Amino acid sequence: MSPPSLPPVPYHASALRPSWPSLPAALREAVADRLGAPVVTARVAGAGFTRGFAAVLGTADGGRAFVKAAPSAEQPHLVDWYAREAAILDRLPVDLPAPRPRWTLSEAGWFVLCTDAVDGHTPRLPWAPAELEATLAGYATVAAALADPPAELTTLGLPHLADLARSDILWWEEVAAGREPAPVLPTPARGRLPELVALESRLPRYATAATGLIHGDLRVDNVLIDAQGQAWFCDWTWICSGPAWFDLAGLLLTAYAGGLDADRLFAAHPVTAGAPPDALDATLAALAGYYLTGAAAAPPTASPHLPAHQRWSGEQALDWLARRQGWA
Repeated sequence: MSPPSLPPVPYHASALRPSWPSLPAALREAVADRLGAPVVTARVAGAGFTRGFAAVLGTADGGRAFVKAAPSAEQPHLVDWYAREAAILDRLPVDLPAPRPRWTLSEAGWFVLCTDAVDGHTPRLPWAPAELEATLAGYATVAAALADPPAELTTLGLPHLADLARSDILWWEEVAAGREPAPVLPTPARGRLPELVALESRLPRYATAATGLIHGDLRVDNVLIDAQGQAWFCDWTWICSGPAWFDLAGLLLTAYAGGLDADRLFAAHPVTAGAPPDALDATLAALAGYYLTGAAAAPPTASPHLPAHQRWSGEQALDWLARRQGWA
């Protein structure tokens, strides 16, 4: 096992969000009206990489709810994401460990999504064994439930991972063709651009055959561990058709970084049954290129911690891949 490598900023403190008092008064009044009582507490979410408002709100009558909000003029992409997530949450199987939606509203130029509040915390790194076990078991449940997608979800016209890979995830070919600046590579991966291009190119082909749905953005900051030790999965904006082992590989980057035997964890998980032998390698190559090139082009509306986290994630993916490939 390798010595642990921690992210540059803890995942539970990666966000930069507005406070509840800083929101427009008309918006706060509209939210309180929908909640049915004045808001007396607001615990802003520390995890995530957007600048949207996100907090657990407590009301004077003892109620609790989780609220996301974004301004239409300044962050139209977040408004689109929150509206999309609202439609997805409303159609997820009700027994999945995911927050249940309550309502949406538009007020004072802002869009708001309200869900049930999950009383939990972002897993700390390095992973505590019980929290990792709960997360892996929870994702097995999610993957099994979405292996045969509910009709109400598929009618949303969800994208396919194979298409997303070609349009947004695969970047080594762009680097090789000179259409994208080359990121600085760690020593084991230098001179390996042809291999990286070849490996990432397999991902769309492997993903095409998948018929189930996956979370599509499974990272530590999208997981909550509740008081009973159960894992909950949040931020469902990027759900798509694809193989569940893609989600698993992305999640296990932090297990690898923590010095755990991520190869064993990947191979032992039920979602990898029937996966191509090099599915993990293709995914790691793709994720490494996606994160390392993205670190140089993070949008100004994102958290200022995003570029450093992308670089760290890309380096972990590349280091794991280099070890698996035996690159000196």
